[in-house]
Order: sequence, then structure tokens, then C-alpha cells
Amino acid sequence: MLERCRELVEAGYDVRQPDKENVTLLHWAAINNRQELVKYYISKGAVVDQLGGDLNSTPLHWAVRQGHLPMVMLLLKCGADPSLIDGEGFSGIHLAVLFQHMPIIAYLIAKGQNIDTTDLNGQTPLMLAAQKAMGPEPTRFLLKFNPSLNAVDNVQKNTALHWAIASGNTSAVDLLLEAGASLDIKNVKGETPLDLAYQSLDRFTVYMIKAEERMRSRRSSGLLQVVEKYELFLMLATSLTLMWAIGYVMNLSSDSWLLKGVVLLCLLFVMALFVRHLVGFKNLRYLPTAFLLSSVFWMAMTWFFWFLPDITDRILQLSVMFSTVGFLYYFYKTWKTDPGYIKTSEEERKENIVALAEGGCLDSRTFCTSCLVRKPLRSVHCLACQACVARYDQHSLWIGQCIGVGNHRPYILFLTFLSVTGVWLLYGTLLYWSNHCATSYHQDGAWTYFTQIVYCSPWVAYIFTLTCFHTAWASLSLTVQLYQIVFLGLTSHERMNLLMQRKSSKHPVSLRRTPYNLGCFQNLADFFQCSCFGLFKPNGIDWTKQYNLFHLAKEKNVHAV
Repeated sequence: MLERCRELVEAGYDVRQPDKENVTLLHWAAINNRQELVKYYISKGAVVDQLGGDLNSTPLHWAVRQGHLPMVMLLLKCGADPSLIDGEGFSGIHLAVLFQHMPIIAYLIAKGQNIDTTDLNGQTPLMLAAQKAMGPEPTRFLLKFNPSLNAVDNVQKNTALHWAIASGNTSAVDLLLEAGASLDIKNVKGETPLDLAYQSLDRFTVYMIKAEERMRSRRSSGLLQVVEKYELFLMLATSLTLMWAIGYVMNLSSDSWLLKGVVLLCLLFVMALFVRHLVGFKNLRYLPTAFLLSSVFWMAMTWFFWFLPDITDRILQLSVMFSTVGFLYYFYKTWKTDPGYIKTSEEERKENIVALAEGGCLDSRTFCTSCLVRKPLRSVHCLACQACVARYDQHSLWIGQCIGVGNHRPYILFLTFLSVTGVWLLYGTLLYWSNHCATSYHQDGAWTYFTQIVYCSPWVAYIFTLTCFHTAWASLSLTVQLYQIVFLGLTSHERMNLLMQRKSSKHPVSLRRTPYNLGCFQNLADFFQCSCFGLFKPNGIDWTKQYNLFHLAKEKNVHAV
């Protein structure tokens, strides 16, 4: 086809001549992503910004509508102007938003297109996304580039939030409220976003806006600002108090377990009210963490005040103290250590976008549209932390933090010390029952033994239940983690992905045959960064900047030899 077009042009056909629909050859080549033809036509004098067609658009407009990123890049290199307006009043970035072509949006902004550029009616891309793109994208994507939230258009004087409410785009409303869009700006009719919400009769939108108003008024209150500042501490203190109260109620001398159950339900109701009204949404993820720390605190208090008087073995006493201190230290280290967040400057982000686009790999495999960063190998975007984490393992429910390359080793030691502490507590519990409870499992049977030890000391039975729970999940997690690290060389996320592929794939998928598995001893040396008594040299790989498998495969071949 290229050669035939060359023959016709060389024979005298003018490449700038439009057809009966006022469309040039360059338009047709652009909409069909014919890059060699575009280069040839431009070399023969085609006008790169020629307007044509029913919408009076440039070839760049046509390429953007079709989502042809390679063509967009080529036309921009040839001098196309992305700020030109078509017959509908849209520039290139507006069309990319309208058709939800996120790679093109990213590329245009990285090449210098203003995120707040306006169309013929004064609408920014954010306004257009809120008005016409139902769903969270591309509004969420545009918000990553820090657009103006409170700009207004030329006609209605609406902000992006006004447009989202008027269009019933609840996802965009939620995102704009979270980003901090103003609730006080009035449009040309004097309507605030809340006024528009009432007119739309959308109860959910009204609820979201009123809830955001309450939240913002709370932040202006001095007392509530103090509460928000110490929110995590208050959550921990409340959890400690609640867990003590549960044990105290269970330990009451009253034989009415129904009454105790009612009191416990009331306690849980009070806790739920506290969480709803005083704990912010971003800190809700730390509720399991507060439960874990409170459990370990009362487990330790039970050891020192209930079990320790019956134990004379100094080594056992020191072992329990050492394991408890080790648990607290490695919990803190896991929680405070950067798990390996991928950090780049705004300039580096734009450079990466351009490099990936020109390399033909600006897609979800190599580029995170949430963080706007180039994704290294083994990195994953965590929805809870809203960040990409290098060599991502999991988002730990009990730590309230991602586990990645930076804090994976402390996490393993945290699980180890928690498991050991739990085992010592279970031993102390059994020793306490044998010394203080007048019952025997062999003589009385399972049911009688169980009821007698509960009546003997409900508090100890309560702590025993907590200890069993935490010891079970910690030891199980530790076993799985060590298996993955030593025998597979994989993270939890990678192992789960491979297991899902194994279920859906017709061909066998091996967990052992991966580029990251270098053998048990080498896997250990790499993970703990130790030489294993000088037998193995650990590989120093920076997983925050590792983008290809080339030298990993090379390392594997070297070790195999």
C-alpha cells in the first residue's frame, strides 16, 4: 500500500488536496495509524494541522479519538499543535479525556500540555471528566496531576464538582470531595454544590456532601483537631480499656451469663460509636493493630501477675521477657520502616512517561496510572496505602502497613517472636490450671474439665482464647512465609498469582520454576542479605529500580553452573 501511494503522489497527486468531505490523506493515515504513510505525506508537504471533516478536526484530533498513542507521538514530533480546538470546541487532551485514553492523557501532559487548559466553553479536562465520563476514571487519573479543583467554566460558572453532581456522576463527586473541592462556590444561578444535589433528588450525593461538610467543620474545631492528632493513641487506649472491660465482666462472680452477654454487647456498641464518630476513615485500617497490641499487653500482664508466681525457672522467666520485648521491637520496626515505596519527582514521572510511551510500553504492566510511576519488577500498587511497593508481599492486616522489600525481614522476626510469646503463654496457662483448678482432664472428661477451668478463672480462660488465636495465625503465617522464601523465592502476592494462573491455565504452572528461585541456600542468602557462613554471596538487587529480568536470569545461570 505504501508503494502504491508513493506511485500516485510521484505521478502528481497533491497530498494537501482534500476529498469531497474536506478530509486530507493525512487525516485518513492518522485515523488508521499508518505511521509510514504519515511520514511520507509530511515529507511531501502535507499540512500537519490541517482542519477537515464534519468536526473540523486536525489529524491529531482523529488519532486521539481512536486512541492511537504511537500516531499521537509521531504527529507531535512532526510539529502538531495539541492545543488547537476542533469543531466541537475540544483540544487534544479534552478528547483523550472524553474517550478515556489514559496513556494519551499522560503523554500529552508529560510533553507540556497544561492540565487546566480550557475548551471553547472554558471547561478544563477535569470538568469534562466529571460531566461526561461516568465512573471514577479518568477523574481519578487527572487528580494525580494536581489540577485546579475550583476553576469555573465561562458559561455556567460551574466547578468540576457542580458538573459531577449535575450529571449524577457519584464516583467523581466522591473523588472531588476527597481531593478537597470547595463546597461554597456558587455558579451563575447562585447555586452551591449542595443546592444542585437537592435539586437532583439524589439522596446519596446529598449524604456525601453533608458528611463532608461535617468532617470539614470538625477539622476547624480546636478540640476535634487535638482528637484527630492523637487519634491512633486514643484508638489504642480505647481498645486496651475495652479488652480489659470484657475480661472484667467475664470474671464477675455473677452466674448469669445472659446478663454478662448483655453487658458485653453494650460495650461493643459503645466501641462501635467511638469508631464511627472519632476515628477517621484513613485510620480504620489500624483497628486490628490496636486489637493485637491490646491482646499482647493483657497477655503479658496475665503472665506477670497470674503465672509468674508459680514459675521458679529463671531461664523460662527470662525467655518470656525476651520474646515479649523482641515482639514489641520488631513490631515497631516493621510498622515504622519504609516498605519500599516507589518515589519519584514530578520531573522524573514525566520523563518516565515519555520514555515508556516512545518505547511502546506505556501500559499497566510497566506504568502505574495511580502513582504515575514506572513499575519495577515485583512491585504492586497497594490500594490501602495508595502507593506502589517494591517486591510487594502483602498489606498486613495486623501491622496496618504494607510488607515489602524494606520491612519484610523485620516482619518475619515479628511473626517469630509473636509465635514464641504465644507458646510461652499457653504453657503458663496450662501450668496455672494444673496448680489452681481442682479438675483433671483424664478423670472428669473434656466437657467437665472445660467448664471447670472457665469457672475457676474466666479471665485466664479469656486470655487463653486470645493467645490461641494470635499464636495460630502468627505461626501459620510464619510457616508459609518461610516456605515461600526458602523453597520458592517468591512473595505471597506472587505465589497467589501463580496459583490463580495454575487454576485457569491449561498448561502446568510451576511454583518452583521462576526467575526468582535460585535454590534454598541462595534464596536465604538473598532474603536475609547474609553470606551463609561464607558459602553463598547475597545478590544486592535494588528492587525499587529493577525493571527487567536480564541480569536476574544471568545470575541464575551463574549459580546453576
